[in-house]
Amino acid sequence: MTTEQLVADLRAMWWIRAFEEKIQALHKAGDVRGSVHLCIGQEAGPVGACDALGDADALFATYRGHGWAIGRGAPPHALFAELLGRATGVNGGRGGSAYFSAPAYGFYGENSIVGGGASHAVGAALAGRQDGTGRLAMAVFGDGAMNQGAVYEAMNFAAVFALPVLFLCENNRYSELTPIRDMVRNERLTERATALGMPATRIDGNDPAVVRETVADLAEAAREGGGPAFVELTTQRLVGHYIGDVQQYRTKQELDADVLVEPIAVAIAKLAGSGLDTGAIEREVRDEVEVAARQALADPVADVSKVKEHLYA
Repeated sequence: MTTEQLVADLRAMWWIRAFEEKIQALHKAGDVRGSVHLCIGQEAGPVGACDALGDADALFATYRGHGWAIGRGAPPHALFAELLGRATGVNGGRGGSAYFSAPAYGFYGENSIVGGGASHAVGAALAGRQDGTGRLAMAVFGDGAMNQGAVYEAMNFAAVFALPVLFLCENNRYSELTPIRDMVRNERLTERATALGMPATRIDGNDPAVVRETVADLAEAAREGGGPAFVELTTQRLVGHYIGDVQQYRTKQELDADVLVEPIAVAIAKLAGSGLDTGAIEREVRDEVEVAARQALADPVADVSKVKEHLYA
């Protein structure tokens, strides 16, 4: 990977990190309400994988999906506004942290049902076959979702009909508050996908270059009729499962070790001999994030009388 690409990746990862940290601060101040799940430490996945998606492709994320929306190009100001309940949010302040979507940018929403986006992605790919767009669909979920029956039904359906779906599992070692090793006997989740007859690979989810190359190759094969594929991204979150989670189930030694291998720390280490001021990149991004947040805070609050608009049941 070139130095130029590494710098671009570092900047993109800092954007996600700084956005999440600002949301954390806004939640503490009482400006962001409700449950919020941050992806701090898992930034390499969206930065690398989203490069493999075209404008017509569809991405479905979990409730830890802010970074994936940013990766798809959704405007940070509108994302801040959504989480702040502002009328200028991507969904007019209706979606909040766990339910927002930005379809104009190929981001078809988060889902608070664990693994719920897998079947939606299969539906999008099937619809793309029928309407002639041939869209690729990507479903992103955590390791805990691998114990949900609907995920296997979706993966099997996609395999049987050779649909262009990429199933990305962000394995951060914890299914909410429980270690994955206590949930399953075989921790190599790729083997479950292999049993369904699709290619599956386990990669370093902290390296955006590895993610980019792997996902791009599988996306190309899927577009050419090769059917679905499964990617297990090994990573870690540096914060609790949700804001307010004190992480009593993790040791200080484990957290200290994770800080050394998280994607931004690794990227900075790789650039150490380049002579570049990586601190300047961080400062520039944080300034941009602050501007977007201030703009969103100044926007009008969503009109509660319109809460039922765009609601279908």
